Amino acid sequence: MRVMVLVKATEDSEAGTLPSAELLEAMGRFNEELAKAGILLAGEGLKPSSLGKRVAFDGAARTVRDGPFPATDELVAGFWLWQVEDMEEALAWVRRCPNPMPGPSEIEIRPLYEMADFGEAMTPDLAAQEAALRQPVAGG
Repeated sequence: MRVMVLVKATEDSEAGTLPSAELLEAMGRFNEELAKAGILLAGEGLKPSSLGKRVAFDGAARTVRDGPFPATDELVAGFWLWQVEDMEEALAWVRRCPNPMPGPSEIEIRPLYEMADFGEAMTPDLAAQEAALRQPVAGG
């Protein structure tokens, strides 16, 4: 199963406070362990929401809002994409993770939808289209 592991934002991350050399080293070691275990598919840190934009959809209308966005504890400061056996394995890895922030922080684990989850709505044509779209990404 694939999971998205979301590092929640904090006041420090939203202020643009960069991690210390010690934290970067600890996270680098953790990422190496994930890679060696064949779990790590992707992972990145995100810049503060003050540098982002949100697009709200309502029918055909689009409204763009500039950051920063409220509710810091609901924002994402970084992510990993992991391939794990089950949620318990993902949880075990998160428990081993260095604290990603200088102070209190939170990590959320969310399973990704897989094609089989869509049942009959995922027709053979749609499955082929999805596979073709993912091919360049996987090979690049």
